[in-house]
Amino acid sequence: MTAVLVDSNVLLDLMTEDKDWFAWSAAAVTNAADSARLVINAIVYAEVSVRYSRIEDLEEALPKAMIEREAVPYEAAFLAGKAFLAHRRRGGTARSPLPDFLIGAHAAIAGYRLLTRDATRYRTYFPGLRLISPT
Repeated sequence: MTAVLVDSNVLLDLMTEDKDWFAWSAAAVTNAADSARLVINAIVYAEVSVRYSRIEDLEEALPKAMIEREAVPYEAAFLAGKAFLAHRRRGGTARSPLPDFLIGAHAAIAGYRLLTRDATRYRTYFPGLRLISPT
């Protein structure tokens, strides 16, 4: 079975019941889960953890039976560094987070699709990455 790495922005839409994105994100996660394993990594976990004061509450919100955890492969970390360097050389600011590059590289190296609302950066720096996005 294939896998879909779920970006933190999609999970946060669900957790916050975002008025603009909840419906799209809920449908996208449901559709992805129908045909693939859902995966997150420690970076996504850390980004969504800010919504919770206790790890037990976060674990309840992200049940392991529904969303698997994976480590970021070292090959993905290398690719993320190179993509981030290319971004900086194109004039990207230091404010652009390296975590997005680690998420994109993880999906690219593992051959996963990436479920995200932030498609622009991923399309630019990981052109072969298959995205599930609203645009």
